[in-house]
Amino acid sequence: MSNVPAGLETLNFSFSGGQPAGAFATVLVGVVGSGNLEVMLEPAAGADCTVRVETSARGFGPIWQAVMDDFHARHPLAGVRISINDMGATPAVVSLRLDQAVAELPGGQP
Repeated sequence: MSNVPAGLETLNFSFSGGQPAGAFATVLVGVVGSGNLEVMLEPAAGADCTVRVETSARGFGPIWQAVMDDFHARHPLAGVRISINDMGATPAVVSLRLDQAVAELPGGQP
């Protein structure tokens, strides 16, 4: 038996030192479903990029941290709130969806 409790896990990350994203309309990419996820980007006050992950795959905090560190290294955003609803997507799919969301920002490019 696993010692990881059942149910969703919530993970929160915050990154500073990025470039302001400026004004933009909320961006939503992906679909929550078997093995997939959705990513939403919203403008936020302040100079940080915050990320909230709701995931059914409990116990993978260090992997999420690595994926988010890689994302912030590639896309150092500021003034953005990212919400991720995950149903067991692989790190490659997470990165793809994040890149797709950034591509929707004004001047964004994956």
